[in-house]
Amino acid sequence: MKKTVSKNISGLKGSITIPADKSISHRAVMFASLAKGKSVIKNFSRGQDPRSSLEICKALGVDAQFFDETTLIVNSTGVLKAPSQPLDCGNSGTTMRLMSGILAGQGFNSVLTGDQSLSKRPMKRVIQPLSLMGAKIDSIDGHAPLTIAGQNLSAINYDSPLASAQVKSCILLAGLNADGVTTVTEPYLSRNHTELMLKFMNADIKTDGCSVSVSRSKLEPREINVCGDISSAAYFIAAGLIVPNSDIILKNVGLNPTRTGILDVVKFMGGNIEILDKKNVSGEEVGDLRVRYSDLAGCTIEDGIIPRLIDELPVVAVLATQARGTTIVRDAGDLRNKESDRIKCVVNELRKVGADISELEDGFVINGKTQLKGDAELETYHDHRLAMSWYVAGLVCDRPVVVNDFEWAGISFPEFVPLFEQLS
Repeated sequence: MKKTVSKNISGLKGSITIPADKSISHRAVMFASLAKGKSVIKNFSRGQDPRSSLEICKALGVDAQFFDETTLIVNSTGVLKAPSQPLDCGNSGTTMRLMSGILAGQGFNSVLTGDQSLSKRPMKRVIQPLSLMGAKIDSIDGHAPLTIAGQNLSAINYDSPLASAQVKSCILLAGLNADGVTTVTEPYLSRNHTELMLKFMNADIKTDGCSVSVSRSKLEPREINVCGDISSAAYFIAAGLIVPNSDIILKNVGLNPTRTGILDVVKFMGGNIEILDKKNVSGEEVGDLRVRYSDLAGCTIEDGIIPRLIDELPVVAVLATQARGTTIVRDAGDLRNKESDRIKCVVNELRKVGADISELEDGFVINGKTQLKGDAELETYHDHRLAMSWYVAGLVCDRPVVVNDFEWAGISFPEFVPLFEQLS
């Protein structure tokens, strides 16, 4: 599907409600499946990736049904059943890595598969620590499909070489079913939705800086209200800042401090953004954001902030093209291991529309402010975040751009275009 995007000449106006956080939706259905009793998940994500997690939980014997379009009722015995066929994770790395931790300690065998893109993504980062716990996992040179022989697991103290919420969560979920105390230490604190939700569901979990420990635990069912996804909000934040005359309000945005790197970067750049009505919902910080067109300046993005905005870096690159001076992104080498090599792809595609951008081994350098040109076809590389970032870029190009294979945006954000049209 080709999507043509034209320059917005009047500004973005109005307010929208940001759809459900995908990271929290994944965890909500998985953790509710491990809890004995009835859990109610309100505002479950409509994105395909969380739906992959839902279908796998159902294939493991969990009764999970929608009460309405976004309210999911999960009734579980707290004991998973052996699946009758391979478990399809679709395009979701979160599903595959977190389910690996859950399945490694079960009393049955299972196979996790994925689509062509997911089958290229590195899984050694979870296979290695799970193997140290006693797990038996076969793969194709560290890639899916993963064949998991359920084992009794033992606790480990694991120093993770990278700050990754998926790796950390995988190990902690295995630790729920392991003998002893399992501890994960990261070089920087990655997103902590797993820790917050496990605590909310009464797991025996403790945190200390960049370390988190969990002991064998039985989770308790809960009502979980899923807040809006700040990664989804990032596209509207960027657009509101760079499209002249824009003034928008984004409602129900998750403001977990491990996810708000995008807000810090906007402040570094001099962006006009304001947090309204901040509150706590199901253990997570939530609020509304007011975003207005701003005169931006370049900045350096590196070190500990990277795990707090790793998914937002493609649209940050678009933002940086409209900022005065130089923006440098480094320490972000893990971008090369996403649905695409996001460093190479961001550089290649933004150059097509006239961006002054160069590639680093672990990031990129952007010189601005640049009037982006149109009359270009931009490739998504089967990567939903690139598809949505190119849409935002198209709003400030002097002539229309065409985004090829735009349907990949629906993997994570099927409401994306309708919400933008509400603001146009």
